[in-house]
Amino acid sequence: MLASRAEPTRTLGIRAERIVKRFGGDDVLRGVDLTVRPGEILSILGSSGSGKSTLLRCLNLLTVPDGGDIWVHGEKLALGASSRPGEQAVILDALQVRRVRASMGMVFQNFNLWPHKTALENVTEGPVHVKGMQRRAAAELGRAYLAKVGLSEKADAYPRHLSGGQQQRVAIARALAMEPRVLLFDEPTSALDPELVGEVLRVMGALAAEGRTMVMVTHELAFAREVSTQVAFMHGGRIEEEGPPQAFFSSPVSSRLRGFLASHR
Repeated sequence: MLASRAEPTRTLGIRAERIVKRFGGDDVLRGVDLTVRPGEILSILGSSGSGKSTLLRCLNLLTVPDGGDIWVHGEKLALGASSRPGEQAVILDALQVRRVRASMGMVFQNFNLWPHKTALENVTEGPVHVKGMQRRAAAELGRAYLAKVGLSEKADAYPRHLSGGQQQRVAIARALAMEPRVLLFDEPTSALDPELVGEVLRVMGALAAEGRTMVMVTHELAFAREVSTQVAFMHGGRIEEEGPPQAFFSSPVSSRLRGFLASHR
């Protein structure tokens, strides 16, 4: 839901207020407000260049906002966010940011697997090196999450021997192995051949059915309508419209959203 101003530190999940991001002279995000509560599944839609992926990356500070505030699980992130054009914001508390990032699992468009490591090794690197887990325990955890995404038999396979859909499922298992409180998906099917999209969406649908908190940037409108609790449409660096999926897709208010939906039928 769009964020209200009252008592932000009491809000669990993720909350962002007045998020601004500039690249060069371009205002990519123009004061975005967003709240995702525990158990909610938010899908973010919009045309290329609308700011969707930048917003997602700002939520876990892979991209540092130039202005605004972010709370994660009720904790305000200590940002040195600048509102001056061309001045880079500075993260003031690196330990806090590392802790917050560990609570969010990120799944990217292009898998980002280590090519020289097996599927299991890709999944266990985070628990071992970030959480300090013993390798035997991490391997047991990794095998469990590979099984969850239907890849038990591929534990010892290298990425070059996996299809795109299988690589993306390994990437999802890798995110799950950190046992995050929130899962972020940045167009997870956009790099896949059409025949491989379904296997990834099935895994994501199963995660949604478990009641996980998820934020998805996606162009899969039918999937967003089916699994989301909230859907947002971005245009020009702002959230143009947001609401529950039934009203969002059947009775859009914004003319831009109506045009976007018509062009994707």
